[in-house]
Formats: sequence, C-alpha cells, structure tokens
Amino acid sequence: MLLAIDAGNTNVTIGIFEGEQIITRWRLRTVHDQTPDEWGIKLRSLFALEDVPLERVKGIVVASVVPPLETTLTAMSERYFGAAPMFVTGRTETGLNVLYDNPREVGADRIVNAVAALARYGGPCIVVDLGTAITFDAVSGRSEYLGGVICPGIGISVTGLFQKTARLPMVDFRDPGQLIGKNTVQSMQAGLYYGTIAMIDGIVEQMVAEMGAATKTVATGGQAALITRGSKWVKTADEDLTLEGLRLIWEMNRGR
Repeated sequence: MLLAIDAGNTNVTIGIFEGEQIITRWRLRTVHDQTPDEWGIKLRSLFALEDVPLERVKGIVVASVVPPLETTLTAMSERYFGAAPMFVTGRTETGLNVLYDNPREVGADRIVNAVAALARYGGPCIVVDLGTAITFDAVSGRSEYLGGVICPGIGISVTGLFQKTARLPMVDFRDPGQLIGKNTVQSMQAGLYYGTIAMIDGIVEQMVAEMGAATKTVATGGQAALITRGSKWVKTADEDLTLEGLRLIWEMNRGR
C-alpha cells in the first residue's frame, strides 16, 4: 500500500492506494504545531476505522507547501510506519519540463496536479485548484508546465469580508440560488459564489484563448464540485487529482 499526503496551508488530504486504486481518503485541518506523535495517533485511529493495519503501508509520498510540517511528517513516518517519506521537490522526476523562470518556486501541489491532469485528461489542460489560494496551472500537450495564475482563495475572501467590515457577518460559502440577494447573508453569499465563478471563468477563458480551443479544464480542491456546477468553462471536478499525481510520481521514482 501507498500512503499519499498533500499538506496544504488550510487542509491536509490523505489517501491510501492499493496498487492504482485509491481505497480511502481523509481531509484534516492543517495544524502547524502538531507533534509527530499527535500525527501518528491520528493516523493510527483513521487506519483502525478502515480496518487497515499500519504495517501494510510500504511507501509514503508527500507534497507539502508548509515547510514546518516536513520535519514533523518525516518523524511521524519513520516512527509509526518504519519508512522515510518521499517529498516532491524541484529535483523530483515528474516527467514534466517546468518552464517557470525558477522551477523551484512552483509549489509541489501544482506540479503534482499537472502530472495527474496530463495523465488523466491529456494536454493541453488547465488545472484549477481551490485551496487557500485559487491556482490555475497550464500544461501543454508536450508535457510542459507552462506556468499559471494565483488568486486569493475562497476562505481568504470570506474571512476578509468578516474581519475588515464592522457589520457584515461570517457566512458559509454556498450557492444562494439567486444572484440578487434579499438580505445581507444572501447578498454576501451571492457575491462570494458568483464572484468566484466569474473570476474563474474569466481567467480560464483567457487561458484557453492563449492555449487553444482543444484545451481541457479540470477543478480540484474542497469546493471544486460546487464551482463546476455553476461554471461555464470548468465542468469536471476531480477530488482525487492531487493524490493521484502523488501516486504517479511515486511510481516514477521508486527504486531510484
């Protein structure tokens, strides 16, 4: 079995693979100061719920954009699984030609998403990842990571409205069912939901115009399914895209 971990600024997504098949997944809140033992106990509990012995895990692969977690996850992996994790970095073989000015600036999650999208959907393609930031990653049909766009995420927008205004409440992100709100909460939800979709559609439309009409689009991340229901340009949601990319990169590098 392979344990795949995507450590983001807001959430940590964890998946277990049996061969090419993902058998379960969990999404946890990112806790920066959690100890290796706290991580180990949490994972041991999750594995027990699925009746999966820890010793069945033969490999661990991690994409992390939170540097403080890397030492913690390494210690947890070695103590509880008896294996050192493989972290995806700018030196990892991915099969992509990264055309960023400085390839090491590209977040590991963005490269992992690009690898999975190219394998699953072919190129050229655009990956929209709805995380702490909303990222747009462009991949050519020649396995080139072309670059992308980074925008504030949904959570940042929600929190910003609440914290920077005196009378606006905290609201959840949802489709209010109509554009013109009839009360403050509905108006805020309309702005957040339809505004996010308009931003995503506007950027994707311009990227497709530059990359070609045959460009495919896929969304991933916690709000992907909700966004694709209202988007004109992004109709495919793939919640396991990042985990699948981690599996593919593990397969490319095992035995190296």
